[in-house]
Amino acid sequence: MKKILTAEDDKEINRLICEYLSSQGYETLSALNGLDAVRMVREDEGLSLLILDLMLPFRSGDMVLQSIREFSDIPVIVVSAKSDTRSRIDLIRMGADDYITKPFDLDELLVRVEAVLRRYDGNNHTQNERKILTYKDLSLDLTSGIAAVCGKNLTLTVKEYAILELMLENPTKLWSKANLFESVWGENYLSDDNTVKVHMSNIRQKLKKLDPDTEYIETVWGMGYRLVGD
Repeated sequence: MKKILTAEDDKEINRLICEYLSSQGYETLSALNGLDAVRMVREDEGLSLLILDLMLPFRSGDMVLQSIREFSDIPVIVVSAKSDTRSRIDLIRMGADDYITKPFDLDELLVRVEAVLRRYDGNNHTQNERKILTYKDLSLDLTSGIAAVCGKNLTLTVKEYAILELMLENPTKLWSKANLFESVWGENYLSDDNTVKVHMSNIRQKLKKLDPDTEYIETVWGMGYRLVGD
């Protein structure tokens, strides 16, 4: 059974979310402040997903997200009253996998939960189909979902992992933004959407931090992205 943590300081909203997800077959936990949310993610390795409100006491949701991304790649759905594009980009840059704007319908939340978990599970193959993708000093273990650079753990969000998996499975392919977006997100691409650009920037920064002397992804201006040739 998948275990979902809801970090929401409004006790009634927290209760409604937990009760609804429980009725759909999920095990649920709740946190009423940011400090407890970070602690619970750190201590409970069995958590499958975090639903994170931005307006939390003691530690705000964006600070919770930044803290969690230092030690965990747990999928995170952010709940926010902000709906502007700038806020969306900032949340993605911080490591959110999806977001939903308040007020929201519980059925919509369920659809997003199922979609994020499905993408996350898709990165993990059964043990008897163990497969490791490698490119230069980057490796993706598709069985464990672990990414590494130069033998050091590379912490990725679900979508960042999916992007690298696609590129490593097709090392000579030139990927347009539309190709990547529609393959990873499963939605139609809008020409003014910066989602892919932000994710690529995050991936490059993480790779550079662990392997500063090696370039892994190059931008082909006006066309898209591809792995850097040897």
